[in-house]
This record gives sequence, structure tokens and C-alpha cells, in this order.
Amino acid sequence: MSVPALAPASAPGSADDLVARLRQKVAALEGGPARLTVPTHPSLGGLVQLRAGAVYGVDSARLALLLMAGASAAGEWTAVVGWPDLGVEAAVELGVEPSRTVLVPEPADLWLEATAALVDVVRLVVLRPRTRVDARAASVVEARLRKRSAVLVVWGDWPRCEARLEVEESRWSGLDHGDGRLREQQVRVAVRRGAAPPRHGELQLGRAG
Repeated sequence: MSVPALAPASAPGSADDLVARLRQKVAALEGGPARLTVPTHPSLGGLVQLRAGAVYGVDSARLALLLMAGASAAGEWTAVVGWPDLGVEAAVELGVEPSRTVLVPEPADLWLEATAALVDVVRLVVLRPRTRVDARAASVVEARLRKRSAVLVVWGDWPRCEARLEVEESRWSGLDHGDGRLREQQVRVAVRRGAAPPRHGELQLGRAG
């Protein structure tokens, strides 16, 4: 399976080199018109609509991939930063197109710079932060998101999010009296926006790998 990949910067302080390589990787991309919304995976359509320029938090790999898959399946370029053990097969099963995916699995200490650079050139970026993000650094990335009409999905903590998606309950089906294989995962997801009451939904996330 051919998936675009980028190596992390080789030395601290080489942010300019990393940014240059990121831009070269997506040099073929042509800028399109700004969008108010970004395509969302059908299974999440009744719970959340991704809005261009916003940050969304998740607490699991599956939710991160679902948010990524909606945009990717619709023809958008996506990127993943700081996720070295990304399950590519699981991503493809959900609808992620590997030929339009940029991977930065090990960005070292330049993960925030890599994220900011990718926001300039792809529609949706999934980030697993290495450390806690302060409000000042977050505001820089958020300003770029708004300017480029992009979306950031954070698997971890972020100071401000448009919405946070959390798995409250998970169960598998497929076993029969201890025999057989796990086939389908059913999860109960909560979507929280500020102080408003959470919205809940039941999702079917597909077969076990």
C-alpha cells in the first residue's frame, strides 16, 4: 500500500527545513474555494458537522479516523501528525484515501510547526500532541485554520475546541457461546460543545482487524 510519508526533522531548530519538505510534498495541490463546512463521515452526520476553521477533540483512534475519513472519501487531502502506529488498513476501511494522505509519524519536537505547515495546504489534519498545548500556541494554529478553511482533529488535549467527541460505551458482537470472531463494534458517542448538554448517538464502527 503506497502512503505518502515524511521523515521527522533530523535536528532541533530545523523547523524551516521541515516546513519546506511539507510544502514540497503537497506542491501539486491547487488552492480551492473556502468552504464553510467540511464533509463528515455518514455515521457521524447526525451528531456533528465539521466546520472549516475549527478544532475538534476526540478520545479514541476510531473517532479520529472517522472524522478524517469523511473529508478524505469526499476527495480532500488530509494529514496525520505524531501518530507512528496509525492503523493504515483500518483507516482505508473507513474511507481514508492513502494517495491523498500525508503522514508525519515522528515529528520530534517540531510537531506543532509541522501541524501549522500542513494546515496551510490540506483540508484536515489529525494531531496527537506530544506535550500539552498552551493557549498562545493554540491560537497561532487556530488563526491558520480560519485563514485556510481547514479543520484540526486533536486526539488529546487542546485549550479550545468547537466540540469534543468521546466514547462513553463500547461493545462487540460476533461471538456465539465463546466461539467465532468479533465482527462489529457498537459505541455510544457523546458530543460536547461548551456548557451545552451533550448529544448522544450510537455508531457501528465496523469489523475488528
